[in-house]
Amino acid sequence: MINISDFAQGDRVRLIDFGQTDSLYRRKLLSLGVTLGVELKVIRVAPLGCPVHVEVRGTSLTMRKEEARHLQWELI
Repeated sequence: MINISDFAQGDRVRLIDFGQTDSLYRRKLLSLGVTLGVELKVIRVAPLGCPVHVEVRGTSLTMRKEEARHLQWELI
């Protein structure tokens, strides 16, 4: 189980739990197609680690570390 701060460019990860994320942020993720079990590909990590550019279901998204810190991922 890894955290968003552990992502590296080229990683493929699967969301296993929303953890203690804020309900508004969780709804935002769900509306963007980030659901339990979804696979993401890490495209790029900014030089200071935030934001993280990912691809999910053919769409590019950026995620801020401070908002996504409670999400729990597994490497594929």
